[in-house]
Amino acid sequence: MSRRGSYTFSVAACAAAALLGFAAHAEAATCGNTASGFETWKREFADEARGRASAESLAALMATSYSTATISADRGQKSFKLNLDQFLAKRGGNTIVSRGRALKQQNASLFASIEQRYGVPAGPLLAIWGMETGFGAVRGNVNTLSAVATLAYDCRRSAFFTDQLNAALTLVDRGILTSATRGAAHGEVGHTQFLPKSVLNYGTGGSLDSIPNALNATANFLKAHGWVRGAGYQPGEPNFAAIQGWNAAGVYQKAIALLGSRIDGQ
Repeated sequence: MSRRGSYTFSVAACAAAALLGFAAHAEAATCGNTASGFETWKREFADEARGRASAESLAALMATSYSTATISADRGQKSFKLNLDQFLAKRGGNTIVSRGRALKQQNASLFASIEQRYGVPAGPLLAIWGMETGFGAVRGNVNTLSAVATLAYDCRRSAFFTDQLNAALTLVDRGILTSATRGAAHGEVGHTQFLPKSVLNYGTGGSLDSIPNALNATANFLKAHGWVRGAGYQPGEPNFAAIQGWNAAGVYQKAIALLGSRIDGQ
């Protein structure tokens, strides 16, 4: 789902991404909107990346294939057009709350340590975890590197995903991603569905298929987006802005806040 998990992109975010990292270096690789140019694009991208990407990571890139599942998912995002009640019903809001409360109790020491370190309580973390992957049950089965490479090649948001692809190649070198890693259709990985650049920026070490790693990274993300220890996180309260950083869709933001408060017993 966005940065991480199921997500939407703002025009400003896409424009900013074009200015970051390696994106400028990859502009000479010709984007396309069908599978026919993908293999040529990979060779062009790899040629431009030599010297700043390792042979291992470039070999992983060359092993990718055009992901039709990714393109289909990218063209078919509709759930963010629902109102809050419809969205919560579609995502199973009541189930997320009941399961979240149980997991909060079962993992009390983990959530206590996370709150001590980052100031983020269990509720919003569990709401995010539940909505992103059903608490780890549905993390996706699309090859991650193929998904990210396909979207870097695709002309629709090439600059944004070129940045993500370069981050993914770095994660290959660090042993966090491999050619076999699988996740959601846009390249999100782990229990809370981080895109590769967010794994680099907010991950606390190791794979986000580990529950503690994923929850610590999620709390780190919220803290980096302005989370204030002890402040409220409903709309109009200080920490709602950090939740807004998680996903650009207003209905998703409100769902995190509402479900989190119910899990926390507020």
